[in-house]
This record gives sequence, structure tokens and C-alpha cells, in this order.
Amino acid sequence: MSQPPSQPQLTPQLCFNTTALRDFLRLSRSTIDDSITQNLNALMTPASAGFDPSSTSSRQNRPAGKPLANPASCGAFKDNVLFPSWQSRADILNYCAGVATSEDPNDPDSMLRLVESARDRERVVDERLDPYSGRFFPREARTEMLASLIRNERSVENIIRARTWSLVTERCGDDNQGWQEAVDRWRTAREGPR
Repeated sequence: MSQPPSQPQLTPQLCFNTTALRDFLRLSRSTIDDSITQNLNALMTPASAGFDPSSTSSRQNRPAGKPLANPASCGAFKDNVLFPSWQSRADILNYCAGVATSEDPNDPDSMLRLVESARDRERVVDERLDPYSGRFFPREARTEMLASLIRNERSVENIIRARTWSLVTERCGDDNQGWQEAVDRWRTAREGPR
């Protein structure tokens, strides 16, 4: 069974290095969520009675409502692999969202944006002579680009979690709850009584 990659140290540099941020998210998703079927198949216990050749002569459907995997191993997989992986990615996305909403004193393009802004305010161009002169595309701050990336990655995360959770509930039995409720219940149990 796959183990999630270790969470990198949370620093603003990690957030602004979008390649490293995306690589961690991609690796974590591919290790756990993209291979969820293989991970769930690994939870299956082999037949205890041995192989019966006559079992291949007709199709054997799983009885409705009966999970395929052992409930104890499913619970262990969710508690020790799936939810910690999701929590690790959520921690990074939440941290980087905080970085994206805070002031960035180390933005290398901040002076360039200020100069361009001042220059563009002083520019006087006749729109009749140059119809494209009215178009001004200011540079986006790194924090704005990071905020956009985080919004996109959160959307991707929600889609992936919904897909993964549907497969988990299909193989492990229906918990009659969504993935958000299951993760919240796991967090509460992990934190313990207060």
C-alpha cells in the first residue's frame, strides 16, 4: 500500500515556488488518490478456502450492500493513510492562502509595478491615433498569482476528494456521510477531548 510523501516545511518560499508546491500536491495526489483502486484492492483479504476452479465458470456479483474489503482494514486505511494525506495537503493550501492574503515585503516586482503604474498615469495618448493605447495590463503581484493558484488547487482538491470518497464508500461500505463529515470526524477523534 502506498504511503503519502512527507509534508515539506511550511515557509513562504514554498508557497511562492509554485513548481515545488504543485509538485508536492501532484505527488501526494498520485500516491494516494490517483491509485485509490489499487490501494483499496490491497485491503482485500484472499480467499481463506483456497481457489475453486468452478468459481470462474460464472460471474459472481457482489451482494448489494456488502462491502468488498474488511471494515477494520478500511478504517485503518482511512485513518492512517487517506485522511492524513488529505490533511497534509489542506495544511499546505491553508498556509499558502494565508501567505497570499498577507503583505509581501520581499516581492521583487513591487518597485517595477510602481514605476509602470506611475508611467502609465502620466501617459497621454490620442485614442483615435492608437486605439490599443487604452489597454493597460498591470503586472499582478505574487500574492495575487498565489491566491489564484490556491483557489484552483482547492477546486481540484474538492473534485479529487469527492471521486476518491465515492470509491472508498463503494469498496468499504457506505458511511452515509460525505468526505467532509468523515474528515471532520477524524480530526475530532485525533484531537481528543478538550
